[in-house]
Amino acid sequence: MTTPPSGDLRLTRIDTEDRVGIELDGDLDHYTAGLLVNEATAQLSTRPGLRNLHLHCGGLGVIDSTGLSALLMIKRLTAAAGVRLHLEDRPANLDRLLHLTGTLDHLTAPPTAGAARGSTHEEEATALRPTRPGAGT
Repeated sequence: MTTPPSGDLRLTRIDTEDRVGIELDGDLDHYTAGLLVNEATAQLSTRPGLRNLHLHCGGLGVIDSTGLSALLMIKRLTAAAGVRLHLEDRPANLDRLLHLTGTLDHLTAPPTAGAARGSTHEEEATALRPTRPGAGT
C-alpha cells in the first residue's frame, strides 16, 4: 500500500526592503519541502540587500525528516548569504522535533561573524574537516 501525498503547503510572502517573511500553511514533508527551499533560494538570489528571512510557522502541520532537512538547508543558505533566519510562531510539534534532534539552537542562532556572502561549501568543508596526525602525508 502506498501512502497518499500529504496536505498541500501554501507559502505566502510578505516583503520589505531588507526583510522577507514567508508564511507556511500546511505540511512540510517529502512532497513539499522542495517548494520551501526553492522559494527561500529565489529570495536569497534576487535580493542582495536582504538581511532577515522570517519563516512564520504558525500554520505548519506535519513536519517530517525531509521538512527538517529543508529547514537545515535554508539555514545553510542564509548563513552563507549573511542573512539571519527567524523561525517564528513555531507550533509545539516543530519545537518538539527541533529539541529532539538538537537543532533548535542551530536553526535559531544568528549568523556567525565569519559568515560572508559568497562563501563556498568547499571552504566550509575544509574549515570543518578534522585534522588527524599523519593525515595528508
